Amino acid sequence: MEWTTIIVAFITFLGSLIGTYSGFKLTSYRVEQLEKKVEKHNNFAERLPILEEKLKVADHRIEDLERKVG
Repeated sequence: MEWTTIIVAFITFLGSLIGTYSGFKLTSYRVEQLEKKVEKHNNFAERLPILEEKLKVADHRIEDLERKVG
């Protein structure tokens, strides 16, 4: 086997390792960003029923005030 073949194979191997590592880092970053979005969505989903209940209370108070005035 010639030295040039070994050198080319080694360079190809290093290139593959670097490419794989870069792809892994990019995938990890994108998953992290997606997790942040999901966390924001979950927080919103938890607060929505509270807001709906407060809205119902406000509607009832407005109806009571309208009945007193009119």
